[in-house]
Amino acid sequence: MKILLVEDDRLLSATLAKVLEANHYAIDRAFDGEAALELATAVEYDLILLDVQIPKLDGISLCRKLRSQGYRKPILLLTGNDSDADVVAGFDAGADDYISKPYATDVLLARIRTLLRRSQALSPENSTNNPSANTLTWGNLCLDLDSGRVTFGEQVISLTAKEYNLLELFLRNPDRIFSRSAILDRLWGFDDAPSDRAINTHIKDIRKKLKAGGLTAEILDTVYGMGYRLKPRPQSAPSDSNNSDTDSTAKHQSPVADKSALDKLLKRFRGTFNQQVAVLEQAKTALLAGNLETELQEAAKNEAHKLAGSLASFGYPEGSKLGRSAEHLLMKDRPFTAQEIARFSEVVTALQQELVKPPVTSTAASLPTMLSHRLLVVDDDPALTERLKIESEAWGLRIKIAPNLAAARSRMALSMPDVILLDLSFPETEEDGLTLLRELTERSPNLPIIVFTGRDTLADRLAVSRLGAKQFLHKPATTEQIFQAISRVLPKTQTLQAKVLIVDDDEAVLAHLSALLTPWGLEVITLTEPQRFWEMLLKTSPNLIILDLSMPQVNGLELCQVVRQDVQWGDLPILVVTAHTDADSLQQAFAAGADDFITKPVLGPELVTRVLSRIDRTHRLLKSGNT
Repeated sequence: MKILLVEDDRLLSATLAKVLEANHYAIDRAFDGEAALELATAVEYDLILLDVQIPKLDGISLCRKLRSQGYRKPILLLTGNDSDADVVAGFDAGADDYISKPYATDVLLARIRTLLRRSQALSPENSTNNPSANTLTWGNLCLDLDSGRVTFGEQVISLTAKEYNLLELFLRNPDRIFSRSAILDRLWGFDDAPSDRAINTHIKDIRKKLKAGGLTAEILDTVYGMGYRLKPRPQSAPSDSNNSDTDSTAKHQSPVADKSALDKLLKRFRGTFNQQVAVLEQAKTALLAGNLETELQEAAKNEAHKLAGSLASFGYPEGSKLGRSAEHLLMKDRPFTAQEIARFSEVVTALQQELVKPPVTSTAASLPTMLSHRLLVVDDDPALTERLKIESEAWGLRIKIAPNLAAARSRMALSMPDVILLDLSFPETEEDGLTLLRELTERSPNLPIIVFTGRDTLADRLAVSRLGAKQFLHKPATTEQIFQAISRVLPKTQTLQAKVLIVDDDEAVLAHLSALLTPWGLEVITLTEPQRFWEMLLKTSPNLIILDLSMPQVNGLELCQVVRQDVQWGDLPILVVTAHTDADSLQQAFAAGADDFITKPVLGPELVTRVLSRIDRTHRLLKSGNT
């Protein structure tokens, strides 16, 4: 679990951070309210531990500001003054609890555990169906949240704090694939994150310690090209669970199809959408009464802007159009006509009716995939950015969120992304997104930038074009349209019009693999009759072969051996596709000459990553051999 500790007393902050880390919490620290606000809106925390008396922006004001922005995580106030007035002010500002200084460490930890249990992070829908809300289990493996102990049966397994946190993360999210960047975001501090390689080491150490403690079954899956996930919980004792076919089938459920995660996200933000529409309802009432004040009009315009940008991504494309209409109507700097008032009233009523309907389910084909690039989204709409964050891993993207221009600059000071999605309008600052675009053009002229905005004048488009942005994307847009725009501007691996020959007796599999590879500029040749393999090889001269191992008449192992025995084709890259991942099957495949293997069902990012990297590596070897 990750906590933001906001305390300006650096000695007290360091001491408290050590105590929390010793109890398996990951800690980020801020020493003033403005820094805390930036971190809280840029990083996902499970709880904020907030001192009331801090510089720049006091704790009560910070709490109130976060709640006004829709922040829902628990906030625990640390206060040196527990007078009734101060306590009431804290609760009214949105705090969940408070503790007075000086406090006993055990009491503070107990308060933190209680708040986390109440929060969404520990709600039943995010648990692993354990009989106790304070334990997480996988077969006979048990992680006790109160004591911080991990046991397998009666055997205690000693883990470091980071290993404990990693295991807890996977047990809490049994259906989610975590990329290395996502793990770094969740478990390390803002300034002390190690390299991606450190994740590999921690995963390896966890596996080794669990095995030494008696857990012989593999608990964590490596989903190549994407990250790690928890294997399905065994039906019997883990020591008896060693069915590789079952594990292989379960581990490759595509995250694109993880509808439950999106449903949970919609459930989380439905209240926010209703609150935004409520502000429009207030503006409607004031308009009909003839007393719409400038402040309410501006607030309603901002909420309409957010609705227009995000509702389509949650299955309400008509809602986005209505939000855009409301925003345009509220841009008036003159008295409203009777016709405009009537139209605005109709739009608000239609929005209310729209949100009562179930969301429209996307029927789009499987999404195109891409390699792991770093995406920075600079946008102040939390509903939209959360949706992008959930879907980004299915597209092979490592995503960071910056809710304002200052946070974007802080992110880029730490690490430059490969592509930026940039909004132009930020109501809480006079600064315009064009300012950041101008800075980036001067600093990194080759960095692909997509402007994603509700502004659609010719002047805006000209300014964006002159400043060198690669794409102009108008809100609202679906997440698929957004990711497709990103895929168009990202540099593709040079495939040199490469040809890929796929041999499989299942036509559906061939169509699926072809659809995954074709968007990357590859020429895909498919063959359902393995007995015609040599004829097709000589006819097409592919740069890479993908073979199904299990085929009638002639199997993939035999075809692999035939290729390796030929002088001309002996070095041709070969990937084998198999549903069998047991050691014997893989050993046979490699002995026959396979370069790599892909398990069925095939994940798009895994397939694309392996194919492109093999072709690129072969090309580089040939190029170096000719120089």
